[in-house]
Amino acid sequence: MTGAAVSRKAFFRFQIFSLVYCLAVIVWGAYVRATGSGAGCGDHWPLCNGQVIPTAPRIQTVIEFAHRLSSGLSLVWVVISFFWARKIADRHSLVRTAARWSLIAIILEALLGAGLVLLKLVEFDQSVARAVSISLHLVNTMFLLACLTSTLWLARDEGDFESPPRRFLPRDPSFWFSAGLFLLLGMSGAVTALGDTLFPSKSLADGLAADFDRSSHFTVRLRFLHPILATLWIGSVFYWSRKLEALEFSRVRNFLLGGVVLQFLLGILNWILMAPNWMQLVHLLCADLVFIALWTSGVTHETRKSRF
Repeated sequence: MTGAAVSRKAFFRFQIFSLVYCLAVIVWGAYVRATGSGAGCGDHWPLCNGQVIPTAPRIQTVIEFAHRLSSGLSLVWVVISFFWARKIADRHSLVRTAARWSLIAIILEALLGAGLVLLKLVEFDQSVARAVSISLHLVNTMFLLACLTSTLWLARDEGDFESPPRRFLPRDPSFWFSAGLFLLLGMSGAVTALGDTLFPSKSLADGLAADFDRSSHFTVRLRFLHPILATLWIGSVFYWSRKLEALEFSRVRNFLLGGVVLQFLLGILNWILMAPNWMQLVHLLCADLVFIALWTSGVTHETRKSRF
């Protein structure tokens, strides 16, 4: 095996680590929101309560500071990938392009996170601005996952380190319809989770009553949208999966459909248990994995078509 091949193999393995690490950071970020720890470092950024390393911190400060450290390391991994790709891949290669977009996505992610803190859209804030900001944050997080997944997927193929011989981004309208619905579903899920955190229900009956009570906060009254969008999205995924029935797509198709079924069951369980923090985190992690599977299915479909 040549030195270039060894370096590309190591790059591929590093992308696996980077994607898994990013998923952990995303889940920890949700834990920050669920525990009301977003103001653990006050309205200071990048410092924490005006300090580089907080002294005598309370538990909320520890949670928020740990998230900032882990997020910073995630940025470091993406920067390393960007310069590594510049070294081992051609200038116009797909691998290098994906690594560049990953860097852009994670910089935007850091700026959005900083905005939440500096604008005090954290902890117990109940404003419309917070709902909008966490929705935008969710969309950019999915963009980041798409970029990291693309970099990982492309690093599997030696040819993608060279000038692009084929198209990469999916062109199928049914794929983009499903992906767009997923973003809407994710935004509604983010707002629903915020409502569950700010206004927890004492029982299922109380929760249902609050959903249709005009005096309830808008994050509570909008909860009904989430299951409706989920139903529409599941239908779109099964329609899209019909285009993945060929043998070469079987693995990614099975992973996608299996994840959709699991996510549906977790959603029901999350509702029955009245959205405890740990269940929200599991639900979010599964949603991220399903999106990765959906994105991979689109990329796989496009690149396999371009080979023939």
